[in-house]
Amino acid sequence: MAVNNERAGSTPLIERRSIDYIPEAERHGRLFSQFTLWMGANLQITAIVTGALAVVLGGDVFWSLIGLLIGQLLGGGVMALHAAQGPKLGLPQMISSRVQFGVYGAAIPIVLVCLMYLGFTATGTVLSGQALGQLFGVSDSVGILIFASVIVLVTVLGYRVIHWIGRVASVIGVIAFVFLFWRLMSQTDVGALLQIRHFSWSSFLLAVSLAASWQIAFGPYVADYSRYLPSATSAVKTFFAAGAGSVIGAQVAMILGVFAAASANGQFAGHEVAYIVGLGGTGATASLLYFSIAFGKVTISTLNSYGSFMCIATIISGFKGHLTVTRMQRLVFVLFIVGAATLIALLGQHSFLGAFKSFILFLLAFFTPWSAINLVDYYCITRERYDVPALADPNGRYGRWNLLGISVYVFGVLVQLPFISTKFYTGPLVAALGDVDISWIIGLVLPAAVYYFCAKKWHSAVPDQLILPVEQNSVVQAKTSGTGRAAAQA
Repeated sequence: MAVNNERAGSTPLIERRSIDYIPEAERHGRLFSQFTLWMGANLQITAIVTGALAVVLGGDVFWSLIGLLIGQLLGGGVMALHAAQGPKLGLPQMISSRVQFGVYGAAIPIVLVCLMYLGFTATGTVLSGQALGQLFGVSDSVGILIFASVIVLVTVLGYRVIHWIGRVASVIGVIAFVFLFWRLMSQTDVGALLQIRHFSWSSFLLAVSLAASWQIAFGPYVADYSRYLPSATSAVKTFFAAGAGSVIGAQVAMILGVFAAASANGQFAGHEVAYIVGLGGTGATASLLYFSIAFGKVTISTLNSYGSFMCIATIISGFKGHLTVTRMQRLVFVLFIVGAATLIALLGQHSFLGAFKSFILFLLAFFTPWSAINLVDYYCITRERYDVPALADPNGRYGRWNLLGISVYVFGVLVQLPFISTKFYTGPLVAALGDVDISWIIGLVLPAAVYYFCAKKWHSAVPDQLILPVEQNSVVQAKTSGTGRAAAQA
């Protein structure tokens, strides 16, 4: 532990590295920081709105809460399995996709991940802009611009600052949520709401899908924030630290959203931030709540912007070769990313709720197959034995394009189309299933099964052990070789 503290103390405030491997000498941090980061990332207004959607769109309180919890556990398990890869590989999440898709081919899912980050950053910026607008007495548009400026600063500073803000956001979030729950309980007959039980498969599975999609969407970047942990860090403990923080934080926020929407008498939609703050009171109390809402969004919006930067750098490096990102280049990337998200937020701020519901459900069609392929390959096929230097070599072990991974990914997207139900697109089998969207289940199970059986037969040669770009003590590698597999059983 003393070594970790010494490393942390010598780590510069502004992050030096981007998508490159983190050497053991630069590893630092504690598992508890994973818990606080993901707790803080989820104790925020967008999670409240996501939970509220289960009721706003027709569900009752009792079954919505159960559906949301099931979705959290299912999606959180997928998310946490990705988190467990970080300490072992010392790499950002999406660059490891080159094992399954090829050095060039990995750009296919990465481009879609960038679009996801833009969407989440934009929707979070809308809500934060509302909070800052109320706090400072300015328009929502001005609030959006203020919030975007803060995100640029924190994203440029990088890993250490992001974790520090995650810890602070967790403390502020817990205090704010305890207060809001107390106020809600004193104003609402919660027992009466729980007694209303009208089970509907469509509403129930909508709640499951909302929570599962919320968690699975973290998968493409969760390892970005665990990759600095020492390689000897237990994969099982990493799994539970990140997973528990994310599941607990999101479920608490969504429970508040469910009760708030159920007691709002139709006043929630379109006035999400104002209604939540109104539960707490007016004057100084309201100002503090507006601040907590805006600060709570800083963590997750920074994660999205930082993840976008990592993805863009990964795409460029795949076609260009090794890429060293200077601080000025990082600033340019971040300004472009946050600028695009801010523009989307300004243009779409008045139609937020409906667009957000469609967005988070539709994006599952593109990320569940990627997640299934990545996890099956890492835990079942290669069993953590990656050739890390080869990830930067188009002529190396993983090649330019991996037709197996790409083909299964395309299959995974297409096989979901008949079951998708969103404003963007509704599949032909949705009506026969009672308007229930089960596409994300199809997108996880079928690609995982197909990839497993095909990769067992046609997968390229797997190294005998994990190959890292720098020499490491063989004893350390031997100690950590079994921990990742244990996470798959967790």
